[in-house]
Amino acid sequence: MQRILVLGSPGAGKSTLARSLAARLHLPLIHLDREYFGPGWTMPAREEWRGRVSELAARPAWVMDGNYASTFDLRVPRATTIIWLDVPRWKCLLRVTWRVLRHYGQVRPDLGPGCSERFDFSFMRWVWNYPAQMGIKTARMLKKLRPDQQVFIVRSRADFAALESRLEAA
Repeated sequence: MQRILVLGSPGAGKSTLARSLAARLHLPLIHLDREYFGPGWTMPAREEWRGRVSELAARPAWVMDGNYASTFDLRVPRATTIIWLDVPRWKCLLRVTWRVLRHYGQVRPDLGPGCSERFDFSFMRWVWNYPAQMGIKTARMLKKLRPDQQVFIVRSRADFAALESRLEAA
């Protein structure tokens, strides 16, 4: 496991899992939201963003969390392991709500500088619609992986425990 890609809905636990994996495996950690958003939630131009992701993915080792399906073509071929947190949307929505309440007005370590936590109804709608919009796209992408790429789909605590066991054995 040299390059681990962690995908899933907002609130699924991507950043938490990525932080834990990076520390346990002594790999560099890349939070894509931190790379994407500039001060005040500004967003880069498409070409600039793809260039940045291409540079990040080209690194020899990493744990990278974030969706950004528009860059799957740059990241997925470089990943040696892909972990998809396919968590129920109600749980993700609950976690995002809790995260907003806990960090409101503060900048979380997985976000870009100057991106204070806030409540955003359109973001909550995105979380609710994630399974229909991104879940299908992610499942399709996973079917096209090479045989040398490991895939873990985590839907429950049991799946998470199995992932933990595999990591400890590796």
